Amino acid sequence: MKPAILAIDQGTTSTRAIVFDGTMEVIATSQQDLRQIYPSGGWVEHDAEEIWRATLHTTREALGTAADKGFAVQALGITNQRETVVVWDRETGEPIHNAIVWQDRRTTPQCDRLRADGAEALIAERTGLLLDPYFSATKVAWLLDNVDGAHAAAEEGRLACGTIDSFLLCRLTGGKVHATDVTNASRTSLFNIRTMAWDEDLLALFGIPAGILPEVRDCDAEFGMAQLAGSDAPIAIRGIAGDQQAALIGQQCFVPGEAKATYGTGAFILLNTGEEIVRSEHRLISTVAYRLGGELAYALEGSIFIAGAGMQWLRDGLGIVETSSESEAMARSLEEETDIVFVPALTGLGAPHWLPDARGSIFGISRSTGPAEIATAMLESVGYQTADLMTAMASDGMEAGTMRVDGGMARNDWMCQFLADILDVPIERPANLETTAVGAAYIAGRATGLIDAEFRPARKGGEAARFAPAMEVDVRKAKLARWQDAIAATKRFSGGG
Repeated sequence: MKPAILAIDQGTTSTRAIVFDGTMEVIATSQQDLRQIYPSGGWVEHDAEEIWRATLHTTREALGTAADKGFAVQALGITNQRETVVVWDRETGEPIHNAIVWQDRRTTPQCDRLRADGAEALIAERTGLLLDPYFSATKVAWLLDNVDGAHAAAEEGRLACGTIDSFLLCRLTGGKVHATDVTNASRTSLFNIRTMAWDEDLLALFGIPAGILPEVRDCDAEFGMAQLAGSDAPIAIRGIAGDQQAALIGQQCFVPGEAKATYGTGAFILLNTGEEIVRSEHRLISTVAYRLGGELAYALEGSIFIAGAGMQWLRDGLGIVETSSESEAMARSLEEETDIVFVPALTGLGAPHWLPDARGSIFGISRSTGPAEIATAMLESVGYQTADLMTAMASDGMEAGTMRVDGGMARNDWMCQFLADILDVPIERPANLETTAVGAAYIAGRATGLIDAEFRPARKGGEAARFAPAMEVDVRKAKLARWQDAIAATKRFSGGG
């Protein structure tokens, strides 16, 4: 049997298992959609047991297909939706409540109280993050405070908590390992990114007992052995990274100044800043990019809460598209450019605004406005939000000469061209857009020697496409000015400006 690597890619809307060979060719894949739970306005949850069942199902299918093709998996990498948290019983492994998803806004009042108490400066200095419901700490605190007996059980050492990678790791190892990696830890608001350890002052601030937290390890550390149906032998778990950092690794952005943008449910831009923690003056966040082979790198990040999720809303909420992929044809069908501006603050505004209470707005509609105009405005909004982040990064002294894109929305040629036009930088799209899974597999494969350290998967097969800026300067300036007007109006309506 030829050696192979398994990547578990547990995302916001689905769970996938992908098997790669030593040259990062896909051997087998399996995917299962994940149900979204909305208990109240602004609340988003996942059933952690459903995630575990999907993990078992997809890995079994992928391992079986790989075996039929003569491959035996010898290493496993995990990548996951970040900030989403689970609290579970140490003895049984059962969650005490649904997972609270990164998009969830229920802890906005707690964030407001902490901000009023002057806590944001401490959090930013220690963690590189801003005070926002997006990050994990207030979610954990909410679970401990609102599930009967949870806080007492946590103090007594009967509970464990972690991001999705930690929960899966616990289940994969039969409860033997409670750990996470540096990238996921850096998203909790509890991890000091300078000392690279859980911070006692922050634990006290949020009221979270240190004993429930996982051990923090390097991305390519030993994380135990997984026994999975479809594999004759235990599989070494040798890679973990949060999905956006995994995409940065999958895109091979190892040089300071190199940047990638992933367009999935949300959109996330990470720019490698090397050994330096760049402190943004424009409300971007500093985060851990990776620690591989003992080498630590940081990144500057901007987060867009609504990208592909906006197109899903047009499909499932308004019914104006049947499939998300229709949007490209709809945009190309317009005989002239639309003046409509869509601010998709459906779950608040992310960086650089950070307004959790903001709500979406559409400007410029008329009797002639139809589904094509709305869908095109949604695609353009992704470009405008990206431009906001790139402008902020440039103002912080970190400017990218090109942008590497991936994720489901990056398949849309029209959107990629609009990105190049509105950013005024070339857009590079790799042959394999599933770079989160590539990154997880690359970490595990390199750690076990199944992948040569000099091999660069992002360059394998070259670029699928490169999009060069073609928009006239005056047109670009006018579009960006209109977007800023729409943002200002949305802030005023939401009480944030």
